[in-house]
Amino acid sequence: MVKIGDIELGEFPLLLAPMEDVSDPPFRAVCKDNGADMMYTEFISSEGLIRDAHKSVQKLDIYEEERPIGIQIFGDKIESMREAAAIAENARPELVDINYGCPVKKVACKGAGAGILQDLPKMEQMTAEIVKQVTKMPVTVKTRLGWDENTIKIMEVAERLQGVGIQALSIHGRTRKQMYKGVADWNPIAEVKNNPNIHIPIFGNGDIDSPEKALEYKEKYGVDGIMIGRAAIGYPWIFREIKHYLKTGEKLAPPTLEERVDVCRKHLEKSLEWKGERKGIFEMRRHYTNYFRGFANFKPYRTRLVEANDPSELFEILEEVAERFKDMQPV
Repeated sequence: MVKIGDIELGEFPLLLAPMEDVSDPPFRAVCKDNGADMMYTEFISSEGLIRDAHKSVQKLDIYEEERPIGIQIFGDKIESMREAAAIAENARPELVDINYGCPVKKVACKGAGAGILQDLPKMEQMTAEIVKQVTKMPVTVKTRLGWDENTIKIMEVAERLQGVGIQALSIHGRTRKQMYKGVADWNPIAEVKNNPNIHIPIFGNGDIDSPEKALEYKEKYGVDGIMIGRAAIGYPWIFREIKHYLKTGEKLAPPTLEERVDVCRKHLEKSLEWKGERKGIFEMRRHYTNYFRGFANFKPYRTRLVEANDPSELFEILEEVAERFKDMQPV
């Protein structure tokens, strides 16, 4: 049984990665329905939280059916991160997670996210202050291998952070310099996991996009669980497919068209409910292609879904999709 503090996550948990503008409550709902064991909010700016900015505060929203869930925060100022951790703890997640992995320029080049990988003493000090602040739940970290290929110090990072009290570590198998390009290297992740001085759960992240790869990486690298990000966008069934394959060695049939339409409809409904009509419609547009990937001649329907600005019209188009493609299988 893998545990983070007192949170029991099963024998080999599958975690939904925190993704900016993706892992909001509507998206998390459909991933939870399909087997995600632990989920995280989008990363939340510490400065936004302590200034009570609406966009940041809204990301604290948690629904009972999502649990267990972690709130992830980022920032470059130790005091602001400590204050933000207190606000996050008061929102009553199961844990508080620190983002030391975001590679985007506006975050990393200001010393937040993966930027702090260039200053390990500050990373250690910041983490220690957050662990002291958060007394009712575990503190965890998500990070990368290093800033670039010449500064991969993930072993030192893991030992330092465990030493100041984090209770789990998720590692993306790329450097900041790589962004999301190239192939994720899980060998350093395995080295951390196999370090006899490391006693906290180690989760691997990067490039898991099929049940077969999940099993291969589980057996090859020995991690405690897997964090899945981009492969879940528009395809929340990835969690149930991996679980079934790990348990039985058999591949599940892909979701039927009816399932795809039902999940897309639920995602849209929750998006409208949580974000309001205008924003809910706009931010769903990135998901349609993935929900119906592989269906021949779907492009005209995707165009209509992306261009529609009325909820009733969107639901009508989805009904048309259900009828038009009901006897087809994706290729």
